[in-house]
Amino acid sequence: MLTYPNIDPIAISLGPLKVHWYGLMYLIGFLAFLWLGKRRAKQDYISIKPEQVGDMLFYGVLGVILGGRIGYVLFYNLSQFLEDPLLIFKIWQGGMSFHGGFVGVLLAIWMYQKQLGLGFWKTMDFIAPLVPIGLCAGRIGNFINAELWGRVTDLPWGMVFPHAGSLPRHPSQLYEALLEGVALFGILWLFSSRPRPAGAVSGLFLIAYGLFRFAVEFAREPDAHIGFVAFGWLTMGHLLSIPMIVAGIILIFWVYTASKDHQQTV
Repeated sequence: MLTYPNIDPIAISLGPLKVHWYGLMYLIGFLAFLWLGKRRAKQDYISIKPEQVGDMLFYGVLGVILGGRIGYVLFYNLSQFLEDPLLIFKIWQGGMSFHGGFVGVLLAIWMYQKQLGLGFWKTMDFIAPLVPIGLCAGRIGNFINAELWGRVTDLPWGMVFPHAGSLPRHPSQLYEALLEGVALFGILWLFSSRPRPAGAVSGLFLIAYGLFRFAVEFAREPDAHIGFVAFGWLTMGHLLSIPMIVAGIILIFWVYTASKDHQQTV
């Protein structure tokens, strides 16, 4: 069994000003998006200019925050929201959903590209490889906060988390950081390093993230107020990942079929 490092969630404290590690993880994700985006925009086959990356980040941040909060309330706290609709504004109580944030980003980028005429799928293909570093940082923030821990395990790397009982648990936040962050970044960055049909990179993102999240859900403790939603093993995370995987498969099939048909008619 490993010892949980028990890091103070407050990274910097200057009098009344307190900067939390979780907030710094968001900052790292945003800065990585800017740096990688400007670097990626310099590639010859990319139709997006480096100066447009900052605007994309602005719209993306709005989508992540608004979509993430609304998604958490609707997906994970619907009954409480129906009793108290103001819950959606009580951000000090915490709660963000990746799937909600993902939908929020889709809507925000759709609005952005519509103004500039960049093309939705080309824009999303540009953004997809820039996202995993932020996901990795966010999961590390979850680990530092000792939240979203895993299920009880007897594996040698199990940890006893604060407020999670006395039994060792999977450090599932780190599993997600490695899979949804490091591995997903490597896959998407390599795949997108060559020209692909519009929508192909987005489709691969949907499939890979969905599969990684689906797998980690078997080690992650279900939300206490929800538990398993079906069959004694299916969690809300499983349920929300399935449509992503299916949509990704359909998108990949569609874009490559359309690309093949186009090549045959040229």
